[in-house]
Amino acid sequence: SVMAGDEEIRSGEFGRIAAQTAKQVVIQKIREAEKNVIYEEYKQKVGQIISGTVYRFERGNMIVDLGKTEALLPREEQSHKEEFKQGDRVRALVLDINREQKGPQIILSRSSKSFVRRLFEMEVPEIYEGIVEIKAIARSVGDRTKIAVTSKDDKVDCVGACVGMRGSRVKNIVNELQGEKLDIVRFSDDIKEYIQAALSPAEISQIQINYLDKIANIIVAED
Repeated sequence: SVMAGDEEIRSGEFGRIAAQTAKQVVIQKIREAEKNVIYEEYKQKVGQIISGTVYRFERGNMIVDLGKTEALLPREEQSHKEEFKQGDRVRALVLDINREQKGPQIILSRSSKSFVRRLFEMEVPEIYEGIVEIKAIARSVGDRTKIAVTSKDDKVDCVGACVGMRGSRVKNIVNELQGEKLDIVRFSDDIKEYIQAALSPAEISQIQINYLDKIANIIVAED
């Protein structure tokens, strides 16, 4: 006989309880399997750009609906100049993914330098193909990004490739960054030449370089 406390459970009732328990176990296993599938899928996407829909906001953090699951775009991974509202489409870099009790937590970023790098790789075929190389990126999120590029083929102008016909390529990236200024700098092994290009449009009157400590003193006009 099967007892529940002091009461004996008849075979018919026992069958119902066993069926309910089995059903709960099966549902739990299916949910765990679904969480694992989502975790493995998005683990492969870390470092890539994905699209979703703004679902809601929690204390400045954005919850993004990806269809199969939700992702978190933390306040510190957003640009202070950008504005999104519920229902807007949003693109972001998959920064990380963590296993949580309630399911995988996907962390997104729009403030990362890697987000800008990926945008250039998607927009400029020469970068994707490895003809033009991104040497460095400096970013003041929401204000300005500078990207240094070089070409492995003398016939390909690295800056021209990034700018595109009538500025079409760089315009698309600026639009994605909601108006953040974007400077494309030609990389040079000549450090003085490189510094001059990197600080453009500032006019430099003097560059003093300490090669040992890798420090440069730059003298510019008062304004």
